[in-house]
Amino acid sequence: MKAVFFDRDGVINVDVAYLYKIEEFQWIDGCKETLAYLTELGYKIFIVTNQSGVARGYFGEDAVHKLHDYIAAEAAMAGGKIEKFYYCPHLKDGSVPKYAVDCNCRKPKPGMILQAFSEYDLDKSECFLIGDSKRDVEAAEAAGIRGYLYQGGNLLEFTKNILKG
Repeated sequence: MKAVFFDRDGVINVDVAYLYKIEEFQWIDGCKETLAYLTELGYKIFIVTNQSGVARGYFGEDAVHKLHDYIAAEAAMAGGKIEKFYYCPHLKDGSVPKYAVDCNCRKPKPGMILQAFSEYDLDKSECFLIGDSKRDVEAAEAAGIRGYLYQGGNLLEFTKNILKG
């Protein structure tokens, strides 16, 4: 199977610090169309996102799940299917002891991507990641897949250019 991994904040949605409220969620230009397009092409779609707000005590995991359910439902209404969300709630220096750990899932470490590979029959040569930071691309490369740095603009155009490449 082929797959595309997306970072969340700054790629799927406009990056607002420590987003967890649905009413603060705003889609990136062309994102819903991108998810529908990739679904139509047979790609599995995964979201891999650092969510240190949990470790900082700003919000709980329930808030993360609620927002992700909303994103998945909105994507589905537009014709896209998000296979699974992977998120890292950890931060080594976090204020919530349960999450204040040095983990293998916080990007730039590849743990979330590797977890998807262990759970799904994915062909690494047919997978790539789109992120908006160097740590996203580093996580992709550490997992053995291509990483692309999205720096704004229409996400569908950006993705189509990758697929042409």
